[in-house]
Amino acid sequence: MQTAIEVVEGIKSGAISCEELLSKIYDRIEKSDLNCYITLNKENALETARDVDKRREEADFKRKKLLGVPIAIKDAISTKGIQTTCASKILTGYVPPYDAAVIEALKREGAIIIGKTNMDEFCMGTSTETSYYGPTKNPHDLTRVPGGSSGGSTAAVSVGEAVLALGSDTGGSIRCPASFCGVVGLKTTYGFVSRYGLIAYANSLEQIGPIASSVTDTALLLEVISTKDERDSTQIKIKNDAPTNYCWSWRNGTTRSVSEDIIKGMRIGVPKEFIEGASPAVKKSVWNAVRKFEDLGASYEEISMRNLKYALASYYLIAMSEASSNLARFDGLRYGLRTGKDEDWHTTFSRIRGEGFGEEVKRRIILGTYALSAGYYGKYYLKALKVRTLIKREFEEALKTHDILAMPTMPFVAFELGERIKDPLSLYLADVNTVPINLAGVPSISVPCGTSNGLPIGLQLVGKHFEEDGILKAAYGYEQNGC
Repeated sequence: MQTAIEVVEGIKSGAISCEELLSKIYDRIEKSDLNCYITLNKENALETARDVDKRREEADFKRKKLLGVPIAIKDAISTKGIQTTCASKILTGYVPPYDAAVIEALKREGAIIIGKTNMDEFCMGTSTETSYYGPTKNPHDLTRVPGGSSGGSTAAVSVGEAVLALGSDTGGSIRCPASFCGVVGLKTTYGFVSRYGLIAYANSLEQIGPIASSVTDTALLLEVISTKDERDSTQIKIKNDAPTNYCWSWRNGTTRSVSEDIIKGMRIGVPKEFIEGASPAVKKSVWNAVRKFEDLGASYEEISMRNLKYALASYYLIAMSEASSNLARFDGLRYGLRTGKDEDWHTTFSRIRGEGFGEEVKRRIILGTYALSAGYYGKYYLKALKVRTLIKREFEEALKTHDILAMPTMPFVAFELGERIKDPLSLYLADVNTVPINLAGVPSISVPCGTSNGLPIGLQLVGKHFEEDGILKAAYGYEQNGC
């Protein structure tokens, strides 16, 4: 499968037919048994592709950064005129009347939406097994999970059912499946990309981010979606409407920076707490990656982050509490699922939510409601917020003396379908290496760094707030010289 940069160049030059490219991708999707998509946008996408082929010579089209690039969108991101379900029965048939800010940006730059990808219901999961539409399978082993919650997006990119994809990351939902499927996934700094149009799970933690087969494609997609949006009050105030040129190679297809020079002199911190619980194969691959950085001129040292042992508990208390509040709006009365004969409001409300939500979503709503209830709010939720502050400060301190932090994305390779879904605590523990980054709000990227029995292993690189450029360049340098 071509990269996004190659697709753009090929379409602009006439070497690639956009319609033929889309047709091949749809053929691949229709023959696949991975279950990457919930809803396809085939008719509209092919019509748009034909228009691109006709108008590719026009000056306005020549300037579009993603002209004709097929992109998959996680089904938690609003798309005007395309069903958006969050992989939940309760939103079956819901078609948003508006586009999310990131979708508007993609359309401005000429990207073509293939369809909406499968995910864990309302982003609640680590395996894409909680979806009402059935699990997505891992392209490297059909008996294993692709990771979650953005499993459909990452599996689609991995197997060539999309050139690029968007996901959202609340506690590792981009980086986990990127690690399990062997692609690149970026969790941006909280407040960097507009969340307008992202159906909320946990407002203070989640961010939309790019998924791609290479670091340069990831950078290009970030460049497109990181535009200013006044509708999102949580977004950082960008000085002007033009985003930073994160993709330093897309214009001419050649890399201007020498990858060794990017890494030379870089100071890397390796938090031992992230390494200790990892499997032997993951430890070996991550240390090999760290030593590759050293060979390229970087220095590293092991560091300790003592408060990380509280991160998982803090994260789940905060996330479930926010989910309890956010999901109160889904009642089937205004849109989405409507079942049975209407009775009194309380009975109708309870019946629709009972039938519409899956078991994991109901579990998290109940736990979040409990944590926010009178008598427990201070004991649980407020205490979790205080721990979050400690973890954020610990990351800030570590990044004062180091340019980036390096660690495993996931402590193990993709597990088997059905292995952990019946044990929620086991599933929650899988997030131990990703949730601290969301609590701290810092940017993080997962890049492939090896395999174990044919299953990908991800290296996670963490940077300072709003320094996506730094981790992208570090990841690019490693990608060019690593495994």
